[in-house]
Amino acid sequence: MRRLIALALVVALMVVTAVPAAEAGGAATNIALGLASFAVFNSLFVAPFFYPRYAYAAPAYYYPAYPTYPVVERPYVVERRYYQTVYVQTPEPAPAPRYSNVVQYPHGRYELRGDGVRTPYQWVWIPNPPPPPPAAPPPPPTQ
Repeated sequence: MRRLIALALVVALMVVTAVPAAEAGGAATNIALGLASFAVFNSLFVAPFFYPRYAYAAPAYYYPAYPTYPVVERPYVVERRYYQTVYVQTPEPAPAPRYSNVVQYPHGRYELRGDGVRTPYQWVWIPNPPPPPPAAPPPPPTQ
């Protein structure tokens, strides 16, 4: 027992003298480096002695054991059926109703121009031409 305590004390003194002291006295980077070296030292040298089950990582996934089933052979029966191909002539569908591109009003009309792909759709107002002037009155009869 004394030998074990003496060995632990010697190892601790060697580690203390071998590991550089972490200075946390200046910039934030020095503080971060000191904490990082402390964490690495503890995970490598201290944790395996106090927590031996965490010293090595266990596999993350175990493959399940698949059960084995007996192989049963049965005769394979092929049933053949022959079908006759029947062609049925379907009537042609009715054409889609044709929509007019012109909307008539008494004083003019709107025309839809463009194809919607190369040129955008646009409604254009086209007024009706003015009515012709009234006919001239007939000349008075001569005597």
